[in-house]
Amino acid sequence: MSGRKSPRLGMGLSALLGDQNAATPASPGASIPRTLPLEVLEPGPFQPRGPIDQSGIAELAASIREHGVLQPLLVRPKPGQAGTYQIIGGERRWRAAQLAQRHEVPVYVHELDDRSAMAAALVENLQREDLNALEEAKGYKRLLEEFGLTQDALGQAVGKSRSHVANTLRLLSLPAKVREMLDRGSISAGHARALLTAPDPVRLAEMVVTRGLNVRQTEALAAAAERAKPSPRPVSADADTKALERDLMTRLGLKVAIQHGKRGGRLTISYRDLDQLDGLIRLLSPQ
Repeated sequence: MSGRKSPRLGMGLSALLGDQNAATPASPGASIPRTLPLEVLEPGPFQPRGPIDQSGIAELAASIREHGVLQPLLVRPKPGQAGTYQIIGGERRWRAAQLAQRHEVPVYVHELDDRSAMAAALVENLQREDLNALEEAKGYKRLLEEFGLTQDALGQAVGKSRSHVANTLRLLSLPAKVREMLDRGSISAGHARALLTAPDPVRLAEMVVTRGLNVRQTEALAAAAERAKPSPRPVSADADTKALERDLMTRLGLKVAIQHGKRGGRLTISYRDLDQLDGLIRLLSPQ
């Protein structure tokens, strides 16, 4: 990996905030990484992933011991505290560098206000290769809600198509148990998307895991479940309604059906040909 993500991040912020200066460097040379001591860095207040998962820190630290920190961190000067910098993107690298007993790391320093810093943290997070589909969907949801974006603008900000953004967001509509299975990695995003319109996604997801089904098999399973779903039975008309239907059929000479609902109902008059329709219109028209 290299430090080539910074220009992409700047373009993403411009699309996100509608501001060409959204990622303005703190100095003319800020587009070139510089090194800072670990002790002047601290976690930023806009970490979108919650607590850092420690499971991969040791592995990352081993890589840093051998190769160094290949991708610079994104930081901003801490407001009101000169000489201290808040990490916007790269907290895992910072923690792994500490474990690897490094004394300094490469960084990009950008002057960002709170709104731009939060956006940068979200965009940088969404550009991570190890992000799972549910984390990605949650990040998209935050950007949509907190910045009032369209899905097109969001796609431009994170370098994804609108359809990818829309399909990823749909995963949040799955039942909680299915989302947990997706978060754990028991099922993939492809499995989850196949279950979105299934009649009982929790039961089907459990079948997918038990049988070890692939995505295509899951799609077939969901389609079969949809076909097997029983059709709703029509509500039987009560005796008064049936009597009214018979009375109207006698008066009109046509088939009549009355359906009641919670918010009103429907009266259906059926005819066989245009002559019967003309006769009905004459009966209903004022003399």
